[in-house]
Amino acid sequence: MDNMAIVTEGLTKKFKDLVAVDHVDIEVKKGEIFGLLGPNGAGKTTLIRMLCTLTYPTEGSASVASYDIVKEAGKVREHIGLVSEKMIMYDRLTAFENLKLFGKLCNIPKGTLQKRIDELLKLVHMEKWAKSQIGTFSTGMKQRINVIRALLNVPEILFMDEPTLGLDPQSTSEIREFIRNLNVKDKATIILTTHQMIEADMLCDRVGIIDKGKIVALDTPRNLKRIVAGADMTSVDVDIPNLTNEMVTTLKSLSGVVSVVREHETHLLIRARGEDAFDMIIDSIRQNGGKIASIKSLEPSLEDVYLHITGKEMRADVKGKVKSFQGDGHGPMGGRRSRVR
Repeated sequence: MDNMAIVTEGLTKKFKDLVAVDHVDIEVKKGEIFGLLGPNGAGKTTLIRMLCTLTYPTEGSASVASYDIVKEAGKVREHIGLVSEKMIMYDRLTAFENLKLFGKLCNIPKGTLQKRIDELLKLVHMEKWAKSQIGTFSTGMKQRINVIRALLNVPEILFMDEPTLGLDPQSTSEIREFIRNLNVKDKATIILTTHQMIEADMLCDRVGIIDKGKIVALDTPRNLKRIVAGADMTSVDVDIPNLTNEMVTTLKSLSGVVSVVREHETHLLIRARGEDAFDMIIDSIRQNGGKIASIKSLEPSLEDVYLHITGKEMRADVKGKVKSFQGDGHGPMGGRRSRVR
C-alpha cells in the first residue's frame, strides 16, 4: 500500500433515504491523475468531500496519504489541497491578501508564506495583479488564484472539483496545462472531477465513471474506449447547411439511433448502434432533402463509453439499472478483477 495515495473500502454516504455514495472501493496511485466522471447528482462531490474530511462517511473507511479520514482528519488536511467548484475567496481583499489569509490558516510561517505567495503568483502569471481586489477579476483570473490557494501548503494530493467550469477556452487551456505541469514536474497526485470528457481524456491516467453513487466503470481512457470499439456503437459528425428540425426529428426516430445532439445551427453529432448505422444516417439525411457538406465517423470517445455503459447522455439523469464494469486490468495502470483499482 506504500504506493497508494488514496484507498477506500466500502465508502458510503447517506442523507436520510438518499444514498449519495454507495460502497465505493477505489485505489489511487501516488503520482497519477485520477478522473471522476458522472452526471450531476452522481456522487462525485460528496465523495471528494469525504476524502477531504469535510463530511463523515456513513459506512466504510478511507485513507488519504496513509491517514484515516475520520480518526486522523487533521493529518489528512496537512497533506491535501482542495480546489472547490465554488471559489473560496473574498472579493474585497486583494489577491495577495486572500492568499496570505489562507496561508495563515495553514499555519505557514510568515517568511515562508511571503516567498510561497510570490512563487505561486508568478507560476500563474498573476504577479502584476497581486495588489488588485479579487472582485475586479475575470472568472478565469479568479480561478487561477483559487487554484494556487490550494497549493500554499505544498500538498501531496490535490483535489480539483470542476476546475474549468464556466471558464473561457483560453483560461480552460491554461488551467489544464497547469494541472499537467503540477503532475509531471511536482509529482502531485491529482483527483479531478469534470463533466468535460475531452478534459478527462487529455489529462487522466485512469478514470472512474460514477452513477447513482456507484463506480460503474474504472480503467485507463484507452481501455475504456476499447469497450465501445469492440461494440457496435458508431459516432457520426455531420455538417448539413440546410438542416431543419424535421431532419433532426427523423434521425432521432431511426431504429438504432441512441442520441442526436445539435451542436450548432448546421452541425449534428449522432450516436447509433448497428453495423449499417453510418449508411442509415446518410440515407435518412438525403431522403429528407439534406445537403451534406461534410461527414465523418469518429473514433470512440469517453462520452461514447459513458453512453454505452449507462445508456444515457453524460448530461442526462440516468434511470434504470446500470451494469457494472471494472475493466480487464490489462492496461498500463489496470488493476485486478477482484476489486476496482
